[in-house]
Amino acid sequence: MNLHQLLLSSSIKPESIRKDWQGIEITGITSDSRNLKPGNLFIAISGYQQDGHKYIEAAIRAGAAAVAGEKAEPERLPVPCIQLVDSRKQMAQLAIAFYGEPQKKHKMIGITGTNGKTTTAFMIKHILETAGLSCSLFGSIANYINGKWYRASNTTPDSLQLQELLHRSNDEYAVMEVSSHGISQHRVEGVEFDYALFTNLDQDHLDYHHTMEEYFAVKSKLFQQLSHSGKAFINTDSVWGEKLAENLRTEGKEIYTFGENTGNNLRLSEWKTSKFPAAILNETENRGHFIQLAVPGLHNIYNAGLAFLALKEMGVEERVISEALMKFPGVPGRNEVYKEAGQPTFMVDYAHTSEALYHCLKTARECGAEKVYHIFGFRGGRDESKRCEMIKLSSDLSDAYVLTQDDLNGVPEKEILNELEKLQTAFGNEKGRIISDRTMAIQHMFMHASQGDWIVVTGKGAEPYQQAFELPASSDGETIRYLQRTAAAQAKKAE
Repeated sequence: MNLHQLLLSSSIKPESIRKDWQGIEITGITSDSRNLKPGNLFIAISGYQQDGHKYIEAAIRAGAAAVAGEKAEPERLPVPCIQLVDSRKQMAQLAIAFYGEPQKKHKMIGITGTNGKTTTAFMIKHILETAGLSCSLFGSIANYINGKWYRASNTTPDSLQLQELLHRSNDEYAVMEVSSHGISQHRVEGVEFDYALFTNLDQDHLDYHHTMEEYFAVKSKLFQQLSHSGKAFINTDSVWGEKLAENLRTEGKEIYTFGENTGNNLRLSEWKTSKFPAAILNETENRGHFIQLAVPGLHNIYNAGLAFLALKEMGVEERVISEALMKFPGVPGRNEVYKEAGQPTFMVDYAHTSEALYHCLKTARECGAEKVYHIFGFRGGRDESKRCEMIKLSSDLSDAYVLTQDDLNGVPEKEILNELEKLQTAFGNEKGRIISDRTMAIQHMFMHASQGDWIVVTGKGAEPYQQAFELPASSDGETIRYLQRTAAAQAKKAE
């Protein structure tokens, strides 16, 4: 596409476009000068750690056909330079124009909320594929298009990656986890969603959004990107879900609600949360639907209920939805259970809010744990306001807990340890202790737990470790498998 046509197809103001740019061919768009290929348009973004405007000259040396940015200086550059007002927002618009509005090829499904986005997205993908429909998935664990998995760097891909993936995808549906960061940083700018889902809202990311009201306002923006005929699906069993439903009704949006109250389109009326959770979902006309899951926990019943409501409105048969949920294999790092004969049971989860911890620890009890042990930590440079509540909750629901390292994110290890010590001292609870090395914390609990006990490890899920630890493992799952193999080998040797 030539530069002149690219700019006309986007929202760049006409007065900034020169006719002599018609002969300049743009082969791609990038905001990373290290990945730039000859003929690319380089977009400079003022990031949180780096200012892309510093790399404009490096991009030109690498063969950039044109550059764009908020602080660009057209008069001194040897290639066309486009002045932008908001680089992140306009980068998304340029990407949509370059890839030919690829969202129009798919039915777009966006899922937002603090907890449950990943599991709900995987459930929807699984149900659609069970129904014989193809589905791309964009989320925190991986991006999935045309039957292949690709590693994900963010919960929501940046706008360039998202539009490129949508362009490459031949799948009928595209389901996407939409984070608050993704919304505020314009990663989904210009995307119209056919369906949007709200799972819940819990205290998180207040280092970024400052207040719950601001956090909620950002999440709500997803529903302003519904298409003209778009539908919203909301879990109303929280004050934030009720508020969102009320706001969208006032705006005249088409909404469907799920929760315990009788006024919902789909009501959770009966449930059990033992080894294989099951529930009765009632519609307003009192038609009942029975669902059973192979993944534990009441929170997964909520994820499944919201998915059931949405897929039913998308035209998938109720029987197919129920059968698919019964065979849903779960999600890596989300309530992932590790069992070995004669050993305590492990559960790994990404939980990093009080509500998510509550469901993890409660699920372990409901699955028959004699004792529940908990291992968790806090990420450097992230929301500190939730930490005391998380420790209190762990103390209330577990028999013992260990505070350990999570991702440091550039914060010195000593600083993190001092914070853990202050929190533990302030709390003054004998149930807890601190073991800095994450793998040794898991090993400590493994050595102290018995066969009927559960060890719940939260915070990382399937994510790889950012720093090296004592045991030869690069994730919580690998640490657990190493300990299980070692113990099994020792037991066999002792026979």
